[in-house]
Amino acid sequence: MLKHLRNRDMMKAQLINRTINPNKSFNLESHSYKSFLQVWHYHPEVELTFILEGTGTRFIGDSIEKFSSGEIVLIGKNLPHLWLYDNIYLEEDSNLKAKNYVIHFHEQFPEGLLEIPEMTCINDLLVRASRGIRFKEISFNYISQTIDKIFELPRYDKVITLLELLKYLSEQKEFSMLSSAGYVNSFRKRKNSKIVPVYEYIMNNFKNGICLDNAAELANMNPSAFSRYFKRIHKKTFTRYVNEVRIGYACKLLMEQKFNISEVCYESGFNNVSNFNRQFKSLKEMTPTEFIQMHERID
Repeated sequence: MLKHLRNRDMMKAQLINRTINPNKSFNLESHSYKSFLQVWHYHPEVELTFILEGTGTRFIGDSIEKFSSGEIVLIGKNLPHLWLYDNIYLEEDSNLKAKNYVIHFHEQFPEGLLEIPEMTCINDLLVRASRGIRFKEISFNYISQTIDKIFELPRYDKVITLLELLKYLSEQKEFSMLSSAGYVNSFRKRKNSKIVPVYEYIMNNFKNGICLDNAAELANMNPSAFSRYFKRIHKKTFTRYVNEVRIGYACKLLMEQKFNISEVCYESGFNNVSNFNRQFKSLKEMTPTEFIQMHERID
């Protein structure tokens, strides 16, 4: 286990091998150790992580938040992430250990099963997981007991029980999306045919000019009706959504350290640094400089 990482290593996501045994449809692991893998990484498997014990900082896409015991997070395929435990867990004389359950499975687990109508709720859950989901107000006992049970069950029942767990999570109303829609690696089109051309327009043009009238025309609506329709779907205005896309892309650039803050401003579609800083702080509750410093935090 590495105690320290170079900042550049952390900024560049590494592909990690989470290959699932060909005789199984998913991997389930129980960990009890000094710290998680301290590598900013991604993999094609979906990851479900349940924190049994420990506190630290969670990096998922462009999201940076504190985590604590009892947290459960679902991370979609190829979404970069890192779990960084607090320093006390890394001290040589510390008796504290990080404890967690981690399940890895393919997005189409089991192959073709999620395509049937009865699995729509789970399928929708995995689509949302492309941005990472943190569940709130869940039953710690239910999650831990269910995963404990999976360890002991025969192979067939393991699969059924995991599906039941995913169904339980799909029914939760209290959750937060972690990475922003603008984090390009995690962006996915929605199935709403009326709005898909609008998403394509935004993602193809957010670095340049985005016009509400053009978006409305793509949706075959007048601008006023489109604005109301968009806000009803997203619970935010069209302008705020576009700013989230731009700021999400800006976060990606800042993490890669290819450009300075001024260059990132213009690369992500803003016309001046002052507005960029204002929008960044409004959405991320920190300045671009603070974002860089926090993402480099490996003591």
